[in-house]
Amino acid sequence: MKTYSKLPGAGEKPRYIACPLCASTVFKRKWRIDGANFVRCRSCGLIVQNPQPISPGGRYDKEYFEYEIANQENFFDLMLKGLNDAAFFEGIVPTLPTQRRILDIGCATGRLLQHFKGLGWDTAGVDLCPESAEYGNREYGVNIAAKALEDVAFPEAFFSVAHSSHLIEHVGNPSGLVREIARILLPCGVFICVTPTHDGLQARILGSRWRSAIPDHMNLFSKATLTMLLEGAGFGIELVQTWGGIAEGMAPKWLKRTIDGIAKRFNFGDVLLVVARKLEEAEPMS
Repeated sequence: MKTYSKLPGAGEKPRYIACPLCASTVFKRKWRIDGANFVRCRSCGLIVQNPQPISPGGRYDKEYFEYEIANQENFFDLMLKGLNDAAFFEGIVPTLPTQRRILDIGCATGRLLQHFKGLGWDTAGVDLCPESAEYGNREYGVNIAAKALEDVAFPEAFFSVAHSSHLIEHVGNPSGLVREIARILLPCGVFICVTPTHDGLQARILGSRWRSAIPDHMNLFSKATLTMLLEGAGFGIELVQTWGGIAEGMAPKWLKRTIDGIAKRFNFGDVLLVVARKLEEAEPMS
């Protein structure tokens, strides 16, 4: 079963773009899916929807909010599992700047932020779905802006942690996104990024039938391309981890558990988690 997605809208006006990671204009055809054309950059390997919609934000409407509400507890559990895989609470938190401020980018209803608020953290979120932002602010009081991150203008060096789960693949300009994240993080602050990865077992086997090959995804990363993106924005990579060997329903539960365990152990899973730390400012040259 594919991830929730909406078909391109009539007013999105797709245009051809250079590779958002390396600026190459040389691509190899990859997939054609529900009116969306995916190509692979011959230079860096990023999979790009090209032509790409200029303004797909209108897809995140009331229907999308209802999907998020119906799945928020399941998504929350998955995000906590990802943080635990990263040894966040016992390993990362003690190394952070003293300010305990977290930003969740693409935070949906703010369920993860509610959890951190209960732990005493200052919280903020951004999400393009107005209904999700309104719900999170009303029910959880976690300070969600219904805007793109770059449009909020948070103060420089403000957050100790930025988190995004299944967000970066929706963004047309991922380089601009991660540069903005680096700007608003404190030195030694941490960015935790979770996204589907096309070099996992599922994508290799299923191709265009892979659950994350959908029109809502503008760019699809591998371990190498996501690492390249983050290092180019001034981050040091501390952890690269994958999980999810086979999708639900593709095999009996006992076989799925076995394949999932092997995929996680040998790092060829379907979902990629990267922990990246903002590098401290370089010492001025004498």
